[in-house]
Amino acid sequence: MHHQDLMNESILKRRWKKFKTLKRGYYSLVTLTVLYALSFLLPILINNRALIVKYDGSLFFPVFSGYISGKEFGQDVPGEAKYRKLKDQFSGQTGSSNWVLMPPYPYSPYEDITTEGNKMYEPPSRKHWLGTDNTGRDVFARLCYAFNISISFALILTLINYVIGVLIGGAMGYFGGKFDLIFQRLIEIWSSLPMLFVIIILSSILKPSFLLLIGIYTLVNWISMTYLMRAEFYREKSRAYVAAALSMGQSNFKVMFKHILPNSLVPIITYFPFAVVAGITALVGLDYLGFGLSPPTPSWGQMLDVGLQNIRKWWMVFAPVTAQFLTLLCIVFIGEGVREAFDPKVYSRLR
Repeated sequence: MHHQDLMNESILKRRWKKFKTLKRGYYSLVTLTVLYALSFLLPILINNRALIVKYDGSLFFPVFSGYISGKEFGQDVPGEAKYRKLKDQFSGQTGSSNWVLMPPYPYSPYEDITTEGNKMYEPPSRKHWLGTDNTGRDVFARLCYAFNISISFALILTLINYVIGVLIGGAMGYFGGKFDLIFQRLIEIWSSLPMLFVIIILSSILKPSFLLLIGIYTLVNWISMTYLMRAEFYREKSRAYVAAALSMGQSNFKVMFKHILPNSLVPIITYFPFAVVAGITALVGLDYLGFGLSPPTPSWGQMLDVGLQNIRKWWMVFAPVTAQFLTLLCIVFIGEGVREAFDPKVYSRLR
């Protein structure tokens, strides 16, 4: 009975159970997933704009509505309201019905020494958990926002590369012949270009942005996945189930994506975590060299560059290095677990 249940259980469920037994990979996946989900709530967790302001019987929601002038709340300051100062002001008023609700960590990754009360090179304290940098910006706030940007960049880049790689590589492996030869020559020519210099030149000519950097890196990174998928499709197209599907009158498109692709998922899934690592490393490297995201966008590479320029301020180096190390370590553990769970020697009937 137990053997029958095991046979009826889906392959993906068995692989997931196997992955859960690999504690390092499983807990790393849970940790990173939770942290990445929380990073989308950063505007209401880490921000210098108030969540709610009650003033003269009216409610304001600055974190959602955006810019509100300080004169709206009776502050004699130019520009946007200073919400931390406003909170202290209302707290000191006895019998007042005015109040301010700030985020749990009331500092923004963008506010610098020009903001009242901020100081350069302030060491870690209860006020600034990881201190401030060379322009008075809060290191912890920048670290958290940079985490979201780095993971998002790597995930989007990897998914785009996968789509291109599956489409082109799958077609090369399935159709073969002249189509395969032409694309192989084109890929060889394209891959022979000094891509690092091309990326640096494009980044120096055009103003770097999140989407532009993804577009530039996509020009390079799709090649490796294309070759992987070409090999998988080339091997699978000779199987009996492909001939059976074609004899039933199914189109090439259906055969490729309904039959061959599901049987070629192992290299896609096992390669995914390491492709994410490569994406994060690429962004950090460009930011460190000064060709990445433009300041003051929070970036691990830029934080590392500033930290190394101020090596004696240990917290400025410790924060980005530790964050990158732990993030990449977790992703590598996930990759190790996925590779073990999808090991064809464990489920030999799949290959």
